[in-house]
Amino acid sequence: MRLWSLAPGYLDRQGLTACWREALLAQAVLAGRTRGYRNHPQLVRFRATPDPLAAVGAYLDAVAAEASVRGYAFDRGRILEPPGPGRDAVPRIPVTDGQLALEWEHLTAKLRVRSPERAAALAGVQVVEPHPLFTAVPGPREAWERA
Repeated sequence: MRLWSLAPGYLDRQGLTACWREALLAQAVLAGRTRGYRNHPQLVRFRATPDPLAAVGAYLDAVAAEASVRGYAFDRGRILEPPGPGRDAVPRIPVTDGQLALEWEHLTAKLRVRSPERAAALAGVQVVEPHPLFTAVPGPREAWERA
């Protein structure tokens, strides 16, 4: 399971689709709808929020928004707690700049092999933006990240 801390706009088609699927799996885990992946390290940051389902809902919503921009139709009806009117705003989750750098390196290595044109388009990125749910803070890679 890779729940990217990076903005979804950096992902290629395959990465965006995989991110959607894996975030739906994370949502199922957090909702208690599956027995697998319950101890997955990337879920730590969602569980640390006041409302983990709302947090993963906000994560999914941003991925779906990027998909819409690209003309894809991800089913937002699958989001158990989508953000919207009448709901409290989900607080942003801190992610370290070290984690963002590690993920950027991981993503760009994948893209060089799988989507060289996407890798070339991202070659000039100077400041890596986090997913809209996250806010960058100084620090090394996250403790939950598998080395």
